[in-house]
Amino acid sequence: MKSRIEEAVRKKSNGYNCAQAILCTYCDKLGISEQDAYRMSAAMGAGMGSMDGTCGAISAACMAAGMAQKGEGNTTAASLKQAREMMQRFAKQNGTVTCRELKGIGTGKVLRSCPDCVKDAATFLEAVVFQDEMKED
Repeated sequence: MKSRIEEAVRKKSNGYNCAQAILCTYCDKLGISEQDAYRMSAAMGAGMGSMDGTCGAISAACMAAGMAQKGEGNTTAASLKQAREMMQRFAKQNGTVTCRELKGIGTGKVLRSCPDCVKDAATFLEAVVFQDEMKED
C-alpha cells in the first residue's frame, strides 16, 4: 500500500474534521464506504464532540485499528494493543493526546496544529496497523 499520509492532510485542509480525515482516507482498507466513514467520525472532531478531549485524529486511528482486525473471534486484545501503541507514540511525539492541550487552549501555547496531528495519526496508523501492507510497496 502506498502511503496515504498526505491524502489525510489534504482532506483536513479541505473541510474534513481531524477524525474524518483519518477514517475517510483509509475507509477502503477498513471495508466501509467513504460516506459511512465520514458520518461515523463526524462527532469525533474537535476533541470528541467538540469538547476538546482526546484528539479526533488519534481517536479515528484507534477506531481504524479495531475495524482492521481480520481474525476470527474476539479481536479486542489486538485492537487495544495497537491503539495503545499509537496513543503512546502520539503522546511521545506531541506531549499529549488531548485536543485542548494540543491547541493551546488555556495556555496559549500550541503544541501541534490540527493538520500536523492528522499527519502524526496517519503515520502511526500506517506504522502500527498497516505495517505489513506498507512493506509490500
